[in-house]
Amino acid sequence: MPVVTASSKGQIVIPKEVREKLGITPGKKVLFRIVDNHAEITPLPDDPIKALRGVLKGGASLAKELLRERAKDKEIDEKYPL
Repeated sequence: MPVVTASSKGQIVIPKEVREKLGITPGKKVLFRIVDNHAEITPLPDDPIKALRGVLKGGASLAKELLRERAKDKEIDEKYPL
């Protein structure tokens, strides 16, 4: 892995092989995070909404859970009318 030197302004150049592997192109936004005692660079998606599409697919359906709760409430209301 290449070693780089920070400028007097704290700027560094991301080596070409790293930019290519991560898909970092001119104008691309990246996220810098401090993890323990090192920094992580993560390229951000160009379209974050498109990137997150389908993330919750296959999980529990909130609509189905809500319908189940309403059915339970209805049973209780019918069993104990006001």
